[in-house]
Amino acid sequence: MNIRVHSWLIRNFAGGLFAVLLGLVSAAWAEGGKPLTLAEALQAAEAPHPDLLLAEAERDAAQADQDLAAARQDLNVNFEAGLRRVKPSLPPEGYSHLSDNSARLSLRKSLYDFGRTASAEAAAKSETESRTAELLETRDRRRIDIMARFFDVLLADMQAAADNEFMAAAYVDFDNGRHRLEVGTLSPVELGALEALYQDLLVKRNASQQRQRVARALLAMAMNRPGELAPDLEDPDLKGNERPVPEYEQLLALLPGSPRLQSAQAQLEASRQRLEGVRADRNPTLEAELESAHYAGRQLSGRDDWRAGLVLNWPIYQGDRVDARQSKERARFQQAQARVEKLRMELTQALLENWLEIEQLRATARGAAKKNAEYRDLALERAQGEYEVELKTNLGTSMAATMEARVRERGTEYRLALALARLEALLGMPLEQAAKNKESAK
Repeated sequence: MNIRVHSWLIRNFAGGLFAVLLGLVSAAWAEGGKPLTLAEALQAAEAPHPDLLLAEAERDAAQADQDLAAARQDLNVNFEAGLRRVKPSLPPEGYSHLSDNSARLSLRKSLYDFGRTASAEAAAKSETESRTAELLETRDRRRIDIMARFFDVLLADMQAAADNEFMAAAYVDFDNGRHRLEVGTLSPVELGALEALYQDLLVKRNASQQRQRVARALLAMAMNRPGELAPDLEDPDLKGNERPVPEYEQLLALLPGSPRLQSAQAQLEASRQRLEGVRADRNPTLEAELESAHYAGRQLSGRDDWRAGLVLNWPIYQGDRVDARQSKERARFQQAQARVEKLRMELTQALLENWLEIEQLRATARGAAKKNAEYRDLALERAQGEYEVELKTNLGTSMAATMEARVRERGTEYRLALALARLEALLGMPLEQAAKNKESAK
């Protein structure tokens, strides 16, 4: 009876101490103290976050550049007014100085610039498409990060509970060993081994509790709520882990839809258009102009009340400026080409590794974890029976092993959920849509 009391006190005191500590450092996460669900956590992926705000700012800047490029041929209207006092070389009789005040309204519009504006608009549009794809990829990355941090908290909690059971069982063995040493049934060396094991498991338990705090802090950071530590999380059912996954070759055909690849290809197109724009700097420009003027006090003959004309500007010689800019843009275009090809190879490999991970988790890891959990449940039932008839004095190790089996089983499901989410992010579409595309392609 004394041994049973010791085991109960140690397990409940250690667990209660951590619950109190976590309650002190955790903020009230939800009304009524409801556990945080995965769906609620993932809603933060759309909320303001530095990564998301940066991607949105880059998208907005690209859109502004597109608007600026489209406005290059807009009408220019200028008003000019001047007060002047002049001394003409042939003044009218009786005048040495004259007033020459005037006001002008001029209109000027580019009619055709032989490819400059078209290239600038196309480059800016491709840049905007690239930034938009990056924004989508950032949102997907945020969702996966939050999901991974959420699962880390759940695993940290389960592992801490298992480590706490192992530590409690080791303490009970050590405490019993001290009584056995007093009656002479245990040597000091054997007691030292029991104490050393207990101390090691105590360190491991304390480290697990620290990881719980760290995991919660990382989840709060991922959700852009630093300092707001969720005290309780609800373990999701992860029904989506059962959705079908097409074969690798069929997924590979859908890889061009990847937001990352689309972003890189749009950057390549923008670079090509900028190169065309530099080449167009050798072409002429054609502009129309219209001007109306009013003169006050002018008694000179040189007066144009209005004028209209077409202006053709053809650059004859610009030195090496165009050639240098063209060489620079050509180098950037080649860099963009290399990035696209490298990214295509990386995404192909990532797709294969992710698909193989899903297959391995479904084919072997999930089944092995389930069988291990079933065996630990049976072992725990046997240990409970032995404990009740006092054939076994400590249930802690069996309970801890059962908890670790649970950690392994749930950890497998979490890895599978993350792998499926990464696969969808790679493809830029849900797996249900990928399966439909697969069927339509047959």
